[in-house]
Amino acid sequence: MRLLHTMIRVGNLEKSINFYTDILGMELLRQKDYPDGKFTLAFVGYGNEQDHSVIELTYNWDTDAYDLGSGFGHLAIEVDDVHAAAEKIRAQGGRIIREPGPMNAGTTIIAFVEDPDGYQIELLAPK
Repeated sequence: MRLLHTMIRVGNLEKSINFYTDILGMELLRQKDYPDGKFTLAFVGYGNEQDHSVIELTYNWDTDAYDLGSGFGHLAIEVDDVHAAAEKIRAQGGRIIREPGPMNAGTTIIAFVEDPDGYQIELLAPK
């Protein structure tokens, strides 16, 4: 068994694809419209779907915003340098919601960024 993908619903597909590809450096792996269902699926990630877990961006054509609820926490991305990654994301227009620094009750350096729909993404250095 392996984890294939995580699906998140997005309100503006173009804006979300740009965030995940241009700002976070992922690749748009595939995208398909489903006219009968009035939705589009786009898959983004750091490698092919055969070898890596990816993110499925689901865009429902009649919905431009979602209530994220209180159950979802965040996605996590490993970066070489948390401080440098946060600065690069900020310089490209990304929103840093927690500046780089040690995690609460620990020493691991982390930061958090928010995507266009409000989903939180944790940046972590390799262990």
